[in-house]
Amino acid sequence: MSAFLPVEALSALSPQAQSMVVIAQAGSPMQAAGATDPAHLANAADVSATGSFGNMVSEGLSQINSKMVDSEVGLQKLAIGDAQNLHQLMINLEESRLSFQVMMQVRSRLLEAYQDIMKMPI
Repeated sequence: MSAFLPVEALSALSPQAQSMVVIAQAGSPMQAAGATDPAHLANAADVSATGSFGNMVSEGLSQINSKMVDSEVGLQKLAIGDAQNLHQLMINLEESRLSFQVMMQVRSRLLEAYQDIMKMPI
């Protein structure tokens, strides 16, 4: 990754992606400290990658869940005749539906990649 990233591109990234760019540009703290033991570096990389990926997945799932719950509440309000803005309700329903579909596509791709890796000969 190059050290140059336009300000417009960086500001368009999410806060998590911005922190990842900063970490990538600065280099890992293990390299700065001079730790060159391959087993130590691999273990540290596994722990940090697992933690960050797990956090990213759980945050994404919680965001999708909150969208789905908000949509369900909106549908319940519509059913009892208490919906204030039908257009916004329909937009929220479509956003939650698309978010769920994207999540399922990502899940399918991850499972396919995992299965492909497991089929590789050692």
